[in-house]
Amino acid sequence: MNEIQRYLAEEIALDCSSGHISRLEAVRRLRVMGLSAAVVAALLSACGADSDSTTPNDTTTTSELAPAPAPPAQPTQPAADVGASGDADEAPASAPPSASEGNPVPAAPPSASPAPEQTSPAAAPSAAGALPTEAITFASPRGVVLQGAWASAAAPRGAVLVIHENRGLNDHIRSVAGRFAAAGYSALALDLLSEEGGTESLGDVANATAALGMAPPERFVEDMRAALDELERRVPGAAIGAIGFCFGGGMMWRLVASGDPRLQAAAPFYGPLPQGADFSTSSAAVLGVYGELDARVNATQGDAEAALTTAGLEHEIVTFPGANHAFFNDTGMNYNPDAAAEAWTRVLAWFERYLG
Repeated sequence: MNEIQRYLAEEIALDCSSGHISRLEAVRRLRVMGLSAAVVAALLSACGADSDSTTPNDTTTTSELAPAPAPPAQPTQPAADVGASGDADEAPASAPPSASEGNPVPAAPPSASPAPEQTSPAAAPSAAGALPTEAITFASPRGVVLQGAWASAAAPRGAVLVIHENRGLNDHIRSVAGRFAAAGYSALALDLLSEEGGTESLGDVANATAALGMAPPERFVEDMRAALDELERRVPGAAIGAIGFCFGGGMMWRLVASGDPRLQAAAPFYGPLPQGADFSTSSAAVLGVYGELDARVNATQGDAEAALTTAGLEHEIVTFPGANHAFFNDTGMNYNPDAAAEAWTRVLAWFERYLG
């Protein structure tokens, strides 16, 4: 496994040990990632996922151990703007939710109440006051048509790139873009599975997670920088920031490390630091957000702060007491409304300071 595949696989194993998904469902998702039976067993054992691990409403059967159906052919245009599922900690209709992401694999604590049922875009889960988004496409320099959700502020004070969690672009992430637009920042939520035809074309969440693990990280960085191009085109002269959650938080660290001079502020939310991260070519001001109970991702927090300090970047590291991984996701089982509200206030203050 490469670094990202390991991260995603550990995510699934921790979901199982936390009781968010059954062992059978965890095995199914890990096998869709292409892992052998021996590796699957080792991962689940390391995370403390025993053979009786189930969710309260578990309906997984042995037939679900078969790989998920192959993704449909890639469309030339994006599908209708319907979220495939949630991300870390969001509950899809066909599979229980995922809970966390990171590096070493300690057992995760139990989480909170079940997530609401997935809805259509017209009634997508969102914070009060979020503006609607529209599906857009735009070309990347490497010739791929990228997909995203665009939310336009009435009088933009800046622009923000939003990067999704480990299940691709969904309604929750669209709502985050809408919240930024309502706060005065035009926002683009990028689908990093655009090359695969978009998140929605992949159907099963296991397919989306597996596809993210198979793609080279360099591709994600290229696509994010192409999204910065699109933000420049849509909001000329605006200062640009970026935010990412879980898997997307890890992508934030990679975007900062790319040294793109247009990125003036970044907010990685509980994102794992890539090995050997070097921020020496960046000028972005970084707000790193963590949950106290997220031991796996927190294992890289010290290295992140050291790398930021070495690079001389303006930065702040914030850890929210009593909060777990994915605490900001208001459709998820680890949602912590108090920590999420404070984190949102801090992010807006940070972007106001560095974007205007």
